Amino acid sequence: MMARTVLRFVTHRITQHPDADVTYEAECLHCKWKAEPSTDSAAVDVECMSHTGLSNHRGFRRICTSFAMVVRAE
Repeated sequence: MMARTVLRFVTHRITQHPDADVTYEAECLHCKWKAEPSTDSAAVDVECMSHTGLSNHRGFRRICTSFAMVVRAE
């Protein structure tokens, strides 16, 4: 007797994790200065502009961190 296997494919999608906020960060490309991480991207941008005003450093690495999860598409 042969065993039968049934395969079922379910469509999934990736989505923002509901219990985690997106976090924005920035660091100067010229020195070791870093902006305070925040959930508000504008606040990080203001810190970068203030750093530029004080140091004349104009290059920054901006980082956006989010958490995601895979769920069934309905």
